[in-house]
Amino acid sequence: MKAALVLDWLTGMRGGERVLEAFCELFPEAEIFTLFHFKGMVSPLNESHKIRSSFLQRRGLPG
Repeated sequence: MKAALVLDWLTGMRGGERVLEAFCELFPEAEIFTLFHFKGMVSPLNESHKIRSSFLQRRGLPG
């Protein structure tokens, strides 16, 4: 089964990012889609997945 994980932003380790960790364990092959991703600000487990940020990040915003 193919799965994608979606979270609003990955900018630190708070509640949503901890829930994402649990889903990363359940779906080890899933890609993560997010608006913004600040590399190194989330857990190694979350960072081990392929993370795709939105066009907003590529428009020159921090991260």
